[in-house]
Amino acid sequence: MFDFELRPLEESDKSEYADLVHSSFNAWYWKKGWGMDYFRCPPEDAAVFYDIYNDLSPACSIAAINKKTKRMMGACFYHPREYHVSLGIMSVHPSYGGRGIGKALVKYIIDFTRSKGYKSLRLVGSAINMDSFSLYNKSGFVPRKTYHDMVISVPADGIRGKVRGLDMVRDATIGDAHSMGELEFELSGIKRLQDYLYAIENKRGLFQVKVIETTQGCLDGFMISIKHPALNMIGPGVARTEEAAAALILSSLERYKGEGVLSVIPMDCCKLVSQMYEWKARNVETHLYQVWGEFQPFKGISIPSFLPETG
Repeated sequence: MFDFELRPLEESDKSEYADLVHSSFNAWYWKKGWGMDYFRCPPEDAAVFYDIYNDLSPACSIAAINKKTKRMMGACFYHPREYHVSLGIMSVHPSYGGRGIGKALVKYIIDFTRSKGYKSLRLVGSAINMDSFSLYNKSGFVPRKTYHDMVISVPADGIRGKVRGLDMVRDATIGDAHSMGELEFELSGIKRLQDYLYAIENKRGLFQVKVIETTQGCLDGFMISIKHPALNMIGPGVARTEEAAAALILSSLERYKGEGVLSVIPMDCCKLVSQMYEWKARNVETHLYQVWGEFQPFKGISIPSFLPETG
């Protein structure tokens, strides 16, 4: 049995954390016979997860450190938002699987959530990784929504065709952040103003934020996207209708010409799923929106992401 201690991550841990994230995901996918790496980039590129998570919630992280070797055995970020806490990517080094590392990290974050009076702790986790699913389920998380993980290989000249409402999509401004929060609270019961401001300000040059307006000038949806060697992804975002979500996604696809990009699409949004197939999307995995504590069913379309993660 390995003896470990829990402590927050430090800046000096960034390189080891990046290697942990990179190796833990790639090892799992190879173990399950996928015959490919999850991260097809050098380990150092995975440091973007540390950078962005730490930008959003400095010091809100927990790592399991081997007391004898001082090696990082596992780590996770968590993010207190206005009404809930979001649990980020959970990584346990392949050498330390089955040692209770993940359980200790999840317990720490649940205890934080409870002690600070938050009503819920949320995450988006793989539906095919039974080890992680069981870890969260045994800890009290309940699956609330199912998603397709859909990858689109965008042609060099972009996606041809249009969808209704595309002409109502524009780039977001700082002045949109409050309305984005009100819309997400209405549709999903959560709000994360700091995330919207962070993505719109885009100091690291990785993000793009789109909004779609009604003819009356009210927001019908928004979509954040990230472009980085470690992750091309459209989301997080919300929309009142599947048509609005499709318009936001199509507009966001323009920045990925000649590249592949991932988006996580609700399985029960049949029109949106069908539209993704028309754009030649292919399924690569499935994910579950899981909640510990209170949950308000979604009233519109919710598109999760992994960076920044959606809870």
